[in-house]
Amino acid sequence: MLQNREGQRVPQVEFRVREQGEWKTLTTDDLFKGKNVVVFSLPGAYTPTCSSTHLPRFEELAPAFFANGIDAIYCVSVNDTFVMNEWAKEEGLEHVKVIPDGNGDFTAGMGMLVDKSELGFGKRSWRYSMLVRDGVIEKMFIEPQKPGDPFEVSDADTMLAYINPDARKPDQVVVLSKEGCPYCAKAKALLSDAGYEYIELTLPHKTRGRITGALAGAQTTPQVFINGRLIGGSEALETWLQQRKAA
Repeated sequence: MLQNREGQRVPQVEFRVREQGEWKTLTTDDLFKGKNVVVFSLPGAYTPTCSSTHLPRFEELAPAFFANGIDAIYCVSVNDTFVMNEWAKEEGLEHVKVIPDGNGDFTAGMGMLVDKSELGFGKRSWRYSMLVRDGVIEKMFIEPQKPGDPFEVSDADTMLAYINPDARKPDQVVVLSKEGCPYCAKAKALLSDAGYEYIELTLPHKTRGRITGALAGAQTTPQVFINGRLIGGSEALETWLQQRKAA
């Protein structure tokens, strides 16, 4: 039976980690004492939901968490430190810190250790997230106990909404571009000057027109998307940025 431990302190355990080629021991106090911390725990590194959604969204929303009083975000899994370190490297993490609970001591202390032997996993963590203030659990979002790997309430957006329903989330910006395009360079400069981080997709020459036509209804580059909305080329982007600044 899974346990909701709201109002209780997190388990006192030690985590063996490998950092810069050296072994190091982290304690519960090292991670939680005097800090406001968001923790999310998942069944395993490299598993589909964990890699495609759960971890990436916490990384993406990290600036919003930090702007709302959170000092650290930890991802806990019953995996060894080598696996967790490689996963963090592959995911390009800059904000979320991975915590290897290799022996399952922390997870067991949380009442979240479950048997995944049918998958060949052995003992693993049930999926959940929690808000911890100075070592005391304020809020837990525990996935419902049903078959499979439910992912309904432990996501980053739900936790951020609990902390601050009006929290501003980072804008999602994508630029479709081509090499050597001066208008693309202008669009990227406009975004950078305005403080926007963006993902650039450089389109191959042979398929550029078909891709931009299918996605944006136009066969020119650049095409800028912000939060799923097509803004347009560099001139349209400049107008949009001016309007947003004036709003």
